[in-house]
Amino acid sequence: MATYLITGANRGIGLEFVRQLTARGDSVIGTARDPAGLLEEARAVPGVRWVALEVADPASIDSLPTRLGSLGSGVGPIDVLINNAGVSSTAKTLADLTSAELHRVFAVNTFAPLLVTKALLPLMSAGGRKLIVHITSQLGSITNNNGTSTYPYRASKTGLNQLNASLAHELRPAGFTCLAMHPGWVQTDMGGKQATLTPESSVRHLLGVIDRAEPGLSGRFFNYDGAPLPW
Repeated sequence: MATYLITGANRGIGLEFVRQLTARGDSVIGTARDPAGLLEEARAVPGVRWVALEVADPASIDSLPTRLGSLGSGVGPIDVLINNAGVSSTAKTLADLTSAELHRVFAVNTFAPLLVTKALLPLMSAGGRKLIVHITSQLGSITNNNGTSTYPYRASKTGLNQLNASLAHELRPAGFTCLAMHPGWVQTDMGGKQATLTPESSVRHLLGVIDRAEPGLSGRFFNYDGAPLPW
């Protein structure tokens, strides 16, 4: 049994990670802005330890280890961190773009995963797997960019991919594996009902790759089914 911490775990892909991991017997810590106000479907998953985290707030990230330490059963080493929390962008064209929108999207999608990793590194250093997974998007691939829309979202995921590569280099001597993973086009609030994958299918495939991850793959960018993606 491994211990997983998942950000943005109260809905969508994050909640599906919670469901599938707890169902197979892993220990799960889920973060949400307000654990007291969880949706009913999140409350219905047994055995999850919920902790408050606002990924847009660096102070909330910095104090996360303290809140983890105050959980009723205490928290030991974290084996796998899944940086899943993210936001879409309302600015689809250059005319729509504002400085505030760029800062908002980059704060959550790019900076927060790196800061969460930094805050949790001591707990992860004591873990068995030392695995960090960043849920990114193929829209962050410069090679695959065949459209000009959604500037903040695309660029924020490109930035996350770059940070994952840098983390992989820095943390490799300590035995860490760092992956950037595209979950596919998933039927969530962000992906929409027209998306081609259910959360169940996406997460089942993602976990298949995560379970097989080893240090030789660190720093790479993968599709949900394990196929390599171009930068």
